[in-house]
Amino acid sequence: MTEADSQTMMKKLFVTLIAALLSFSAVAGDAPDVLIKRVSEEVLEIVRQDKDVRNGDIQKIAALVDAKVLPHFNFQRMTALAVGRDWRSASTAQKTRLQAEFKMLLVRTYANALTSYSNQRIVFRPFRMRDGETEVLVRSEVVQPGAQPVQIDYWLELADGQWKVFDVVVAGISLVTNYREQFAREVRDGGIDGLIASLAAKNKSLEVTANNRAAR
Repeated sequence: MTEADSQTMMKKLFVTLIAALLSFSAVAGDAPDVLIKRVSEEVLEIVRQDKDVRNGDIQKIAALVDAKVLPHFNFQRMTALAVGRDWRSASTAQKTRLQAEFKMLLVRTYANALTSYSNQRIVFRPFRMRDGETEVLVRSEVVQPGAQPVQIDYWLELADGQWKVFDVVVAGISLVTNYREQFAREVRDGGIDGLIASLAAKNKSLEVTANNRAAR
């Protein structure tokens, strides 16, 4: 799969992730499947009713993400997994920049993808968790009018008494693995600083796209 094909596929499917990525306001003690189910329903209702969100209002979406997503996602682990073995060679400052740019890339991508929302609904598969497990998988399908269901699986970890998402698997493709291949090429070509610059450029491009759409 080429980088362009990969990005197109992820953009089309990101809208189906919005149910789990815009709001994790449930009680910390919730079981992981209960957490995902409840907030999925809540956020789908927000998307249905909020025209600004559906139209990709980047400021409004960014505010939602800052308030409700960031405290409940382990972005440091997500970034480390996406960067792969090159993460170990990055300096503390580079790791901070990588995490910030990767986080913004996801936020910008979600914003652009929201315009594709068209009454998706989520069906969850039976969930089982053994006593003492600290990493679990919550499986679901996104049912879309006139299209085949898309499988969405969420990897969560228990940290400090809270369940946090560290990877999302869309139609069998891991979010962090998908980016790892792209990031590895960027590091080979320009090192860690080259990857940071590339992420910053992509974020700027997505910002321009969102601003142009808002101006229409």
